[in-house]
Amino acid sequence: MVNKISKIYAPLTGKVLPLEQVPDPTFSQKMMGDGLAIEPTDGKVVAPVDGKVLQVFPTKHAIGLQSESGAEILIHIGLDTVNLQGKGFEVHVEQGDKIRVGDPLVTFDLNFVRTHAMSPITPIVITNGDSLVISKKTSELHAQAGESNIFEVRPIGANNSEQHAKTTKQVETESNKKEAKYTKEAKEIVTALGGIDNIQAATHCVTRLRFALVDEKKVKKDILEDISLVKGSFSANGQFQVVIGQGTVDKVYAAMVEETGIGEATKDEVKAAVGKKQNPLQRGIKVLADIFIPILPAIVTAGLLMGLNNILANGGIFGEQSVIEMYPQWEGIADMINIIANTAFTFLPALIGWSAVKRFGGNELLGVVLGLILVHPDLLNAWAYGDALKEGTIPTWNLFGLEINKIGYQGQVLPVLFASWLLAKTEIFLKKRVMDSLQLLVVAPIALLVTGFLTFTIIGPITFTIGNWITDGLVAVFDQFAIVGGLVYGAIYAPLVITGMHHTFLAVDLQLIGSTGSTFLWPILALSNIAQGSAAFAMMLVARDEKLKGLAGTSGISAWLGITEPALFGVNLRFRYPFFAAIIGSAIAGAFITMQHVLASSVGVGGVPGIFSIIPDGWVSFIIGMAIVIVVPFVITFMIAKRKYRTD
Repeated sequence: MVNKISKIYAPLTGKVLPLEQVPDPTFSQKMMGDGLAIEPTDGKVVAPVDGKVLQVFPTKHAIGLQSESGAEILIHIGLDTVNLQGKGFEVHVEQGDKIRVGDPLVTFDLNFVRTHAMSPITPIVITNGDSLVISKKTSELHAQAGESNIFEVRPIGANNSEQHAKTTKQVETESNKKEAKYTKEAKEIVTALGGIDNIQAATHCVTRLRFALVDEKKVKKDILEDISLVKGSFSANGQFQVVIGQGTVDKVYAAMVEETGIGEATKDEVKAAVGKKQNPLQRGIKVLADIFIPILPAIVTAGLLMGLNNILANGGIFGEQSVIEMYPQWEGIADMINIIANTAFTFLPALIGWSAVKRFGGNELLGVVLGLILVHPDLLNAWAYGDALKEGTIPTWNLFGLEINKIGYQGQVLPVLFASWLLAKTEIFLKKRVMDSLQLLVVAPIALLVTGFLTFTIIGPITFTIGNWITDGLVAVFDQFAIVGGLVYGAIYAPLVITGMHHTFLAVDLQLIGSTGSTFLWPILALSNIAQGSAAFAMMLVARDEKLKGLAGTSGISAWLGITEPALFGVNLRFRYPFFAAIIGSAIAGAFITMQHVLASSVGVGGVPGIFSIIPDGWVSFIIGMAIVIVVPFVITFMIAKRKYRTD
C-alpha cells in the first residue's frame, strides 16, 4: 500500500533512457506501467529501495520488489533474456528477503547478454500505477547504481488510513475473488484468441503470456484487450503475446492450463512451434535478422561517424569549400574520424562472420578469423577489382594447374554468409567425430582450411558474381525508372517492417555500399520512419482518449528517432488510415528523392538524424523529402480522424 512519497534509486549503472525508447512494445507502450530504462555499463543490479523481494523469476532475468512505502517495482534485466534460461545470471536474494538501497540483487554477464539477447536495456517499471503516480523523473543522462535518484512516486486519490483499516478477512475475501477472476478471465483470453484449437503452444515470462497460434487472424483483439487483466497484446517474431503483469501472469497461466486443458510448454517449445509454422522464406528472413541485428549498433555508429566526416570533408554545406579546406587544422581530426568510421565497413566480413557462425551453431571466434581471411591485405582489394580486370592485372594462385583469382571480399555480404554456414557445419561435423583430447588440434584447423579453400575456389567467385548482379540490377532499375523505384520502395517499406522482411534489405544496403560506396535505398527507409511518426502525431492531436494521446505522442517521437514499432503496432495499424496515410507520404517522398539521386554513404539512424548519413550534395533534396513525409501523412490523418470523430 503506497502511503507516502518514495524515492526510487538506480538499480544499475549506465545510460538513462525513457521507456518510449525501449524496443519492446510491452515497455515502450507502458503496458506494464510507467518508469525509466537503463542501458547498463556493468553487470551489477542493486536494490533501488528499502523494502522486500516480492518475486525472483525462475530464469533470473527479472525481479519484483516492494518498497517500504508500498511501491511495487519490476526490474527486467535486458530484453528477451527469458530465452537465456538463467544462463549468465546469478541471483543473490530470495523471495521475502528484506533489502536496503544498494544491496546486491543480481549479477550478470553483460557481454553474454549483449550477444545472446535482443538488448541489455533494462526497464525499471512501477507496476501498481493504479494507486500511485511517478513524479520528478531524473533529467540526468547517466545513473550510478544505488546513488542516483531516478524518480519519485507518490500516492494518488486514496484515503490511506481507510485502506490500512481493512481487516484480514476482507483481504482474504478479495484474494479469493481474484483467484476466481483469473479462472474466468483465463477462459476469456483463450476464447478471444480463437479457442483452444487455435493455440499450438503456450508459455509465459515475467510479464506476458506467449502463444504460438495456428492462425492469428482468428484473434479478436478488441475483445481480448477489453478483458480487465489484459494490459495489451501484440505479435512479434511469430509469437502472439498478451501482457498481463508481474505477479499475476503466472496465476493466469496456471488457471488457463487447469481450466482449458492447454498443455504447459517451455519457451523453446513455443519457439519451435512458431518455427514449424513459418514457410522457407520466413525462416530465411528470420536467419538474416538473427545475423544482422547483433551487428547493427556497430554499423549505425559507423554511419553516424561517417556523417560527421561528411560535414567536415565535403563542400557545399557551409560554403563552396569544405570545413577542412577553410580550417586546415581540422584535417587531422577529420581523417581520424574517417578511419574510426570506416573500420566497421572495411572489416564488415569479420562482423558478419562472427554473427553468422554463432547463429549457425559454430565458434564465433572462428567466424571472426574467417571474415578477416577474406579481407587479408595480401589479397587484391575488392574495390580495385574493376580496374584490375580492365588492365588484366588480377593476381592468381596456381593450384595444380588451376588458376584461382587472389581477390579479397571487402564490403561483400554474400561470400561471408555462405562461407560462415559452411564453417559452422564443418566444425559441428568434426566435433561429433573427433575425440575431446584432439579437438583443439584438429577441429579448427581443418574447418578453416576446408572452408577457406572452398571459399576462394567456389563460394567466393560465385557469390561475388551474384552480388554484383544484384547491385547492377538495382542500380539499373533505379537509374532507368527512378520515380517508379522510389515510389514502390517508399510504399512497401512499412509493410515490410510488419512482416520482418525489412531485415533482408539491410543486407542489400550493405552490399550496395560495399560495391558502389553508397546506397539509394536507405534514405527512403529513413523517410518512411518519419512518415509513420507524423501520422502518429496527428492522432495525438485528434484523439480524445488520454491514453491514446500519450501513446501516439511518445511513439511518434520514437519513430522520428528510428524505432517505428510502437507507432506502427500501437497506433497506426490499430486505426489503419494513419498507416496508409504514412505510406502515401513515404511513397511520394521516395519517388522525389530517388529522382534527385539522393544517396547515403552509410546506414545510420533511420529517422530525422538520418540526414547526417546523406551525402551532402543531396541534403536539400532530402530535407524536401522530410517536409513531404511530415506534412502529407499528418494532414491526411488529421483530416480523416477529424471527420471520423465528428460522425461518431
